[in-house]
Amino acid sequence: MTRLGQALREPGAARVTPLDLFRLARRGWVDGERLDIGALAAQLGIGRATAFRWVGSREQLLGEVIWSLCEPLLDQAAAASHGHGAQRVAATCEYAIRAMLRYRPLRRFIELDAEFALRLMTSKHGPLQARVIDKVRGLLQFESERGALELPLNIDTLAYLVVRLAESFIYADVISDQRVDPADAGLAIELLLSGRVEQRVAMTPKKKMSTRAKR
Repeated sequence: MTRLGQALREPGAARVTPLDLFRLARRGWVDGERLDIGALAAQLGIGRATAFRWVGSREQLLGEVIWSLCEPLLDQAAAASHGHGAQRVAATCEYAIRAMLRYRPLRRFIELDAEFALRLMTSKHGPLQARVIDKVRGLLQFESERGALELPLNIDTLAYLVVRLAESFIYADVISDQRVDPADAGLAIELLLSGRVEQRVAMTPKKKMSTRAKR
């Protein structure tokens, strides 16, 4: 009898699934292990090709692992934040920034390969940024629909700007070798969302810049 036949005739027999691979990868990442799909496949007793067919690529698997840890954090931040409107959105972002700055597995991942980590987590082509923007967009929409926030910009543009601003604080040590205060991020986001800026007349640049030096 073939192994397939045996498996089909053994009710309740354990079968390895993509979720088993995902859980093993997440446990290893949290423990500081380098994610190696071939090694994970060997541990589960499946072929390397099967593992890649399940997850797509190392970057995609890493993205799913990190998102599975970040999404609950973002939900927790929203639940823990008080106030309404711009104040609540800013408080939620500040809470999340503080948590991510303290989350050792994430900091270790960034320290080991900052360029790869930033590309994975902050690029529009990566698996994470679009999901974070969508979360922030939902938060903005909720506050707007309950009349607590008047959006100063298009909601998609605003969500993108909030996320990019938050990223500049989360990865400040890597991008510019600076130590930052998450409270400043909250203040900056609240200022962005409040829209309290003076109206300005749009200035149109001259069609041709002068090449003559002023005397």
